[in-house]
Amino acid sequence: MIYTVTFNPSLDYIIQVPSFSEGIVNRTADERIYAGGKGLNVSMMLRRLGVESIALGFTAGFTGSAILSFLREQNCTTEFINLRHGASRINVKLKSELETEINGQGPAPTDEDLEQLYQKLDRLKIGDVLVLAGSIPRSMPPDTYEQILSRLYGRGISVAVDATGELLLRVLKFCPFLIKPNEHELIELCGREAHTDEELLSCAKELQFQGARNVIISLAERGALLVTEKGAVHRLGAPGGEAVNSVGAGDSMLAGFLAGFLRTGDYLEAFRLGIATGSATAFSEWLATEEEVNELLALVPQS
Repeated sequence: MIYTVTFNPSLDYIIQVPSFSEGIVNRTADERIYAGGKGLNVSMMLRRLGVESIALGFTAGFTGSAILSFLREQNCTTEFINLRHGASRINVKLKSELETEINGQGPAPTDEDLEQLYQKLDRLKIGDVLVLAGSIPRSMPPDTYEQILSRLYGRGISVAVDATGELLLRVLKFCPFLIKPNEHELIELCGREAHTDEELLSCAKELQFQGARNVIISLAERGALLVTEKGAVHRLGAPGGEAVNSVGAGDSMLAGFLAGFLRTGDYLEAFRLGIATGSATAFSEWLATEEEVNELLALVPQS
């Protein structure tokens, strides 16, 4: 079973406002509301690919109830912990000539709430997959990911971590199955400029030396690089198309890779499905459908 953790899920209020101007009344031309959060995106995309998962995390208040309702509509299995105080956050994504985001803070889990989550994670068994994706609220301990992986280390659980900076560096010692930095995040992690494939691969191998087993480097419209624990290097370009959505594309790539690897056990085939899934979401208004993914998969090279 795949488990995803989203510490600070949201309702994403996405609005289009032609010619947005400050200081006056603006009216929307289009508005949509989705459940958001990197772990949730992975679970919802997995479900669209026909792979079951269980979404864990924290919700609170009326917005938390709306998030859970949305996930039920997407046929996702959830085991969220309901916090007694506060409300899950609302993120506003304003699309006009420029794209602007205003992200809420969200509620603060207590030590008892965290312990409830840890107890749920303690149920994971050999062969399960855990996805830790995104940042953690400022109210939570900065070593939260580290605490989770220290509890699960050595139990035969594959962990995929999609995080940045110290949050990621601190868990490499626990040998995560997969990490997925983008080009800019990789440069930050390595502390030096890296733009050619050779330079990016050198950085990826440094992260492998620190413990990461497999590394995907997302290169946006240029595709991605995969460095496997067996020493293989794969470079695939993205299929052609018009990018209309940046939200969830990286999460979709992660979901596609995991779905592909669980099905085939083959790194290249998993990578191909990851590229197709991430690109399909980038070309869609929201998360891609399985049909859209399969259409693009036929265009992704097999080597």
